[in-house]
Amino acid sequence: MPLEPIPLNDGNTIPAIAYGTGSKMKYHDITQYIELAIEMGFSHIDTAVFYQTEEYVGKAIKESGLARSELFITTKYARDVPIQKSVRESLANLGLKYLDLYLIHQPRFIPNLFEAWKEFEKVQQDGLAKSIGVSNVVDVQQLEHLIKVSKVKPAVNQIQLHPYNYHEMKSILDACAKHNIVVEAYSSLAPITTYPGGPVDAPLKAAANRIGASPTQVVFLWVRAKGAVIVTTTTTKAHMEEYLAVADLPALTDEEVAAIDAAGANGPPSSILTRLRSMNTKEKLLGVMVGIMFLVYGSGRALC
Repeated sequence: MPLEPIPLNDGNTIPAIAYGTGSKMKYHDITQYIELAIEMGFSHIDTAVFYQTEEYVGKAIKESGLARSELFITTKYARDVPIQKSVRESLANLGLKYLDLYLIHQPRFIPNLFEAWKEFEKVQQDGLAKSIGVSNVVDVQQLEHLIKVSKVKPAVNQIQLHPYNYHEMKSILDACAKHNIVVEAYSSLAPITTYPGGPVDAPLKAAANRIGASPTQVVFLWVRAKGAVIVTTTTTKAHMEEYLAVADLPALTDEEVAAIDAAGANGPPSSILTRLRSMNTKEKLLGVMVGIMFLVYGSGRALC
């Protein structure tokens, strides 16, 4: 059964897992992957103007034949183009009359965030987006000030969140919780995809063994334990099944969540060690040979 939707502070709800079309998907025709994701059971599709994937999301929505109410569509405003024009262009690309969620993608690139938010409030008022929010706001003071000068609080803050940056993000997570702002977490699989072999591996494996899950699924259960929406992506049916199957797994214990937090606080492995672990045997041998040549010939030149 699917994960229960999460209530938003504006009275709407948001699906607890989203299929993202950023990352390596950006700038490519990914219609087939979005169609597969919808077919497999993803009801929340996340896109953005910057990704240049809105058109393909629109095609997949049309091909799905699903009623509009069965899908939750998020897109994000970039910059430069006036917001009222940009939101209508996004709706045209998606073939929709309204968005379920509209986010300011990178507030640090917006000349005047607070004026931009007023335009977002108008987007919601005009019925072009049911909910509005921000993405990549990690400065607590910026969030607090935005809330202070706004008529409508952001419903969502989408941020990068994984065990290795959790302690860094703790203050913004607390601020969002204080204002009942739902956090969406992207790049949560960093301990597996970017930093394999790090200290988080052990508690992930231990929890996975206990509940008969994969480490990937444990990471997503950790995200859920933090109360966040999972935003993830893949091009394979097997991984889609793996991700959606998180709904049928038991929750992590408090001790397991604490163990992952503690391991993540130690920081990820160094980039050099990570690179070495990801190299195949041929690459490692080549690296050793280059190192030997540098020592031999480099030392010789130093002595001349």
